[in-house]
Formats: sequence, C-alpha cells, structure tokens
Amino acid sequence: MKYFDLFEKWGLKKLKLNLNFLTAEFEPTTEDKDAAWEMYVELITRVVTQRLDPEDGDEKSALDSIYSLFGSTRTILKGKGRQSVAFTKIAVVVLNQVVRPFTAKWHKLSLAGGFNDPETCLKFRAELDALQDDLRKYAALLADLAEVEDITDLVRTDLEMPA
Repeated sequence: MKYFDLFEKWGLKKLKLNLNFLTAEFEPTTEDKDAAWEMYVELITRVVTQRLDPEDGDEKSALDSIYSLFGSTRTILKGKGRQSVAFTKIAVVVLNQVVRPFTAKWHKLSLAGGFNDPETCLKFRAELDALQDDLRKYAALLADLAEVEDITDLVRTDLEMPA
C-alpha cells in the first residue's frame, strides 16, 4: 500500500503532501503499530474526537487539550525513536496541517480575550466540530495501523440502552 492509498482510505485527502511521499510504500513496523496505539489512546480520550455539547465544557480547556497533542506526539516519537518512521510521517503531517492551524488561530484569539465573547465561543465550537471530524478520521487510521477496533464512536448520545 502507498501512503496515498492510506490517506485516501481514511478520508484524509485534503492534506498537502509531496508526491514522492504519497507514492512511497507504506510499510509499518511493530514500533509504528505501538506508536499508533499510543497516539490513538491520546485521541480517543480527549475532546479532539469526543463531541462537546454546547452546554458542556469550556473553550479554553478544550483548546489546551488539543494543544497538548503536540507534547503527547513528541513523547511518543522520542520514545519509539527511528524505528517508527511510518508513524512519524503520518503524525507530523497531521500535527502540522490539521492541528497547528487550529491551535495557532485560537491561541491568539484566546490570549486576546476572545473566549469572553459568546459569539467567538460559538465560532470556536463550530470549528472544533470540523477539527473533530478530521481527527476522528486520523484516529480511525491509527486504530487500523495499530490493528485494534476503532472505538471512537463507542459512546452515542442519540441511543438509549435497551430496557
């Protein structure tokens, strides 16, 4: 499988990538799979993949959680070292092209007091929804790479338990 096929399979086609990279063979190692599992756990336990109801949570806390993905990813990359090159290529692209534009924009607005304005908070939450869609695709890719069931959607608020 080529990286292009991997990104297309999981709906991450809007990423801007070098053609040489996209046509390279995707050959994950055991370390790549382990790193994918670690990152997957980070994603599915955060607001980055779990919906935030309008009446719940706090925008600044959500932003901080999203930003912490940088530190989590760095820790995983350093821990797995050079044996997880395939994972590294995927993680760095997602951080730089999906997460960074969001955090850069909202960090600046947060520092300027933007989260004191209800309209700005509504806009943040709308953009958070879009980010969550992309990061849910990333989580699904990581689950596949780690060879585990994707349980990102395990919690559904529109269903009730049977009586």
